[in-house]
Amino acid sequence: MPPWIPTVDDLAQLGFANAPVGLVVTANRRIDLCNARFAAIFGYRMQDLQGRRLALLYPSTEEYDRIGRIGLAEMKATGRYDDERVMRRRDGSHFWCRVQGQSLDAANPFSRAVWSMTDISAARPLVQLTRRERQVAMLLVEGRTSKDIARALSISPRTVEAHRQKLNAKLEVRNTAECVARLAGIPGLDAGGG
Repeated sequence: MPPWIPTVDDLAQLGFANAPVGLVVTANRRIDLCNARFAAIFGYRMQDLQGRRLALLYPSTEEYDRIGRIGLAEMKATGRYDDERVMRRRDGSHFWCRVQGQSLDAANPFSRAVWSMTDISAARPLVQLTRRERQVAMLLVEGRTSKDIARALSISPRTVEAHRQKLNAKLEVRNTAECVARLAGIPGLDAGGG
């Protein structure tokens, strides 16, 4: 029997199916196809996710809508989007996830896109945060100032500062640098690490 010589299509299917990160192809923010790793990250079977809205995987409808607005604007400008955010597993537990997306249609970015999702919870602490605290935390990790965060969330800078103080207390850190380091999962830079 001659050795198997894979075609480009064979290699693409093998790569998608066996990627070490979760991969998903979406149409208008609905799951068309995902790999086993993606399903496992969220605690589902692949067939349970097909045709479902991505909203299923977000901590709240508000976060799904807000991140959708931000992502759509970025994808219209660049064709790509990435962030680190809290997502929700099937059992209702939350975890930090690294998300990267590529639109396949520049004119209508969400009409067809490919996304990778990586569970980064082992390197990132997850304390019980309110929805607003999660939003502020996500934007802090992106390097946004209180004024930027206030504009993005349509709240006052004083309210952002109050949420930042609550984050510092919950994460047991002394300042913004330690807070961001702890949220970003940078070892040795959080409280007591210098």
